[in-house]
Amino acid sequence: MKIGILAAGTNSGVLLEQFGSFARMTEEMLAGAGFRFKTWDVSLGIFPDSSGECDGWIITGSPASAYEPREWIAKLESLVRAIDQAGIPLIGICFGHQLIAQALGGVVTKADAGWGLGVDIYQPTETGQSLLGGNPLALHIIHQDQVTELPERAELLAGSAFCQNGVLRYDQHIFTVQAHPEFGREYMFAELPAIVPEYLTAAEAEKGLQSLQCYAADSAPVVDAIIRVLKGGSL
Repeated sequence: MKIGILAAGTNSGVLLEQFGSFARMTEEMLAGAGFRFKTWDVSLGIFPDSSGECDGWIITGSPASAYEPREWIAKLESLVRAIDQAGIPLIGICFGHQLIAQALGGVVTKADAGWGLGVDIYQPTETGQSLLGGNPLALHIIHQDQVTELPERAELLAGSAFCQNGVLRYDQHIFTVQAHPEFGREYMFAELPAIVPEYLTAAEAEKGLQSLQCYAADSAPVVDAIIRVLKGGSL
């Protein structure tokens, strides 16, 4: 299967040298699943010719906000709607989670509580328990934007006290998660200090690092769900 990665952002500097791009990290997350990958840097205005160019699609994280009035974001929303109408599997991670919700009628805003950093504990809904397992999900997060109003078709699978709409599905072919299943523990410990002061204060980064020290993330249930959706299976 050919999976298209729609790269809405990337690492830079030392993080890029050590860990690779967001697209590369996404490929590594799905290694062994039997996929072939091709990446389009949509944040640079590079897009596929059509929604049918791949068997499935993934939208990565991004430092951009989904509600920013940028030409590439509007074009990406149009592509999301085309993928959806064609019934092609689609995955959204962090920014991708938000962009898909916005494209399909939801609302994305900054969280009143500010940044969520480190590890967040998502509680599966009743439906989510059968799809993601009955245990709480400890997942890596770094975000302040959230999906605050759901599209009509969105079905909530898991959320937390900080991020109520943390994992969503739309029918059987779209699955999105606010957290970062592609980010490992080593990356998180490197990233938080690296983005001070451009994005975080030193105090915010330290709070996130303390969270990482208190909790061990396990993204396996989410990664398994991503693979099932991309392969056209039922969630």
